[in-house]
Amino acid sequence: MELIEPKRMKIKIINKSKYELPKYATTASAGVDLRANTADPLVLASLERVLVPTGLFMELPLGYEAQVRPRSGLAAKNGVSILNSPGTIDADYRGEIKVIMVNLSKDDFTINPGERIAQLVIARHEQAEWQEVKDLEVTERGAGGFGSTGK
Repeated sequence: MELIEPKRMKIKIINKSKYELPKYATTASAGVDLRANTADPLVLASLERVLVPTGLFMELPLGYEAQVRPRSGLAAKNGVSILNSPGTIDADYRGEIKVIMVNLSKDDFTINPGERIAQLVIARHEQAEWQEVKDLEVTERGAGGFGSTGK
């Protein structure tokens, strides 16, 4: 399979962390890893949640968002995930990027300084112009949802 070099866009970023800027691990990676920017390890008890700082601040172009997503390895191996997932960072937000982490396992989990805790994906989006109507077009599926199409 031949990979085509992905398009790159410039995004202004301030790095107040102790770590290098996020980078793509492979040519085909959709996201970059975010690291915990903490002075000390954070112990996350079972079912506890915590807001973890990254030390990163960015300026996205209009029409783009940044999505904060869980890391599959943390979820599969440790039962640690991200609440409000994917978390959306809007183009007009200028505060620090923080990650809402949750421990869904029965064991404590330690988040060490510099640990990769989440992924950040940049995505294009559009805003809707709502057109209020009385009826919607009929489809085969209709209003069926939440498992209505079978297994």
